[in-house]
Amino acid sequence: MGKKIVVVGATGAVGERFISILEQRKFPVSEIKFAASARSAGRKVKFRGREYVIEELTEKTFDGGWQIALFSIPKDLSRKFAPISAAKGCVVIDNSNAFRMDADVPLVVPEVNAEDVPWGVKRGIIANPNCSTIGMVVAVNPLHRAKKVKRIVVTTMQSVSGVGLKAIEELLEETRAALAGKKYARKIFPHQMAFNVVPQIPNKDAFGANGYTSEEMKMLHETRKIMHDDSIRVTMTCTRVPVLYCHSEAINLEFENPCTPEEARAILAGAAGVKVVDDPAAQQYPLATDVEGQDDTYVGRIRQDESIDGRRGLNLWLVSDNLRKGAALNAIQIAEVMVAKGL
Repeated sequence: MGKKIVVVGATGAVGERFISILEQRKFPVSEIKFAASARSAGRKVKFRGREYVIEELTEKTFDGGWQIALFSIPKDLSRKFAPISAAKGCVVIDNSNAFRMDADVPLVVPEVNAEDVPWGVKRGIIANPNCSTIGMVVAVNPLHRAKKVKRIVVTTMQSVSGVGLKAIEELLEETRAALAGKKYARKIFPHQMAFNVVPQIPNKDAFGANGYTSEEMKMLHETRKIMHDDSIRVTMTCTRVPVLYCHSEAINLEFENPCTPEEARAILAGAAGVKVVDDPAAQQYPLATDVEGQDDTYVGRIRQDESIDGRRGLNLWLVSDNLRKGAALNAIQIAEVMVAKGL
């Protein structure tokens, strides 16, 4: 039997992908409705050939036996409305960072820790991780299980779509202005984004006392929580690059046990949600322009870290679509686990 689904934040970049991915994956939906802010209420969306009017998000949104709510709204609104939904028996899968580190809320990437979904259903809230964390753990966890990862060093190159639709528009407009030699008044980013790399995410977030941004600290804490291993050491630098879609990551891994590139390729080739594209001699490696719209995390440039003795280090390059696997798809996969387990 199908599920009664509420899509909350239906007009945003992630909300739009909730709608398209539910259709593409033929998720069993018996009934669906869409909610958003007051300024978006009244707009129309199409789902499976039928037109729906978006309603304003209120406490009454979850009345009537709704079963799953897919949230892509600011964290303050998630904090307000997720407990209301849960109290009415509608399980929230939340894309914000409102609940990610709450001890009583599971943080789930189905390829890694699907076993945490049932107790999230009992709680009524399941958190969707940060987009960069999701891509990384999908690729790192299979290697960790086989060879035991001790330390991760990661540098992310994150697309502007992680900020939202307006950020995409701003980059396009600023690029046109820069090419024309004109000045451009930015509203989203603190620095020129066109033809630039900015070592700060989120773009308006202050650096912590330790010199790291909250985005960077998310990758540390979320990785440990998802992979159920607080012993993993993680250090990270997160950057914003002038790319519309997909996040790229350069990752260095240190293992307890030897791991050769050949072994890593074999492990990753058999891992759920991973696609290996690794033939540098033929210039074959993951690219954002190729991965956009794809569900898997693409991994390549797998090579030995020659600075670590005993073949216990690897470097690799990965790319994932931040709006799909990094957000909407991961949430819907969590819902699919609920269906598969009869929850």
